[in-house]
Amino acid sequence: MAWLLAACAGAYLAGSVNWAILVLRLLGRGDPRTRSSGNAGTSNVYRIAGPAWAAVVLLLDVGRAAGVAALALFLLPAAHAPFVGLALLLGNRLPLFHRFRGGKGVAAWLGFAAVVHPAAAALSCAAWLLVYALSRISFVGSMAMLTVLAAGILARCGLGAASVAGTVLSLALIVAAHRRNFAGTSGS
Repeated sequence: MAWLLAACAGAYLAGSVNWAILVLRLLGRGDPRTRSSGNAGTSNVYRIAGPAWAAVVLLLDVGRAAGVAALALFLLPAAHAPFVGLALLLGNRLPLFHRFRGGKGVAAWLGFAAVVHPAAAALSCAAWLLVYALSRISFVGSMAMLTVLAAGILARCGLGAASVAGTVLSLALIVAAHRRNFAGTSGS
């Protein structure tokens, strides 16, 4: 239990470092939470700074999450890893270092799942591309991606109560972050 709590605390702190905010500030482009969609994530960085900087932020988010997942799987039984992923997402969504206003967590969960179940992560990217190509709406592609990621995490971590709870809560947190998208307003 002590390892799980320590891993969750570390994951929350790691998730609290928001690369979109830091990169745009370093570029002199301000805070993404005050521009365009108001989200501190990759899609808004794309709108504000272009595809190259969005790719940098995406790689930083995915890389951080992959590191957290690797440590979680090394230190803990696989069934507990989804709770570490949830802590990472809580840090991403409610970052300690950025006044508790962060991103929506899609890139973080992708990076986490890339280590937990690499094939599911690759398939989720294909799902995003396909659904986005059909709908031309980023968040709709993200919902397809999230479904595949959840299935992959459960396939690797099992269907026990801890694994299912951590995965479902993570999925719910990300979907709730997209509630404005479901209502038809801007932001992705």
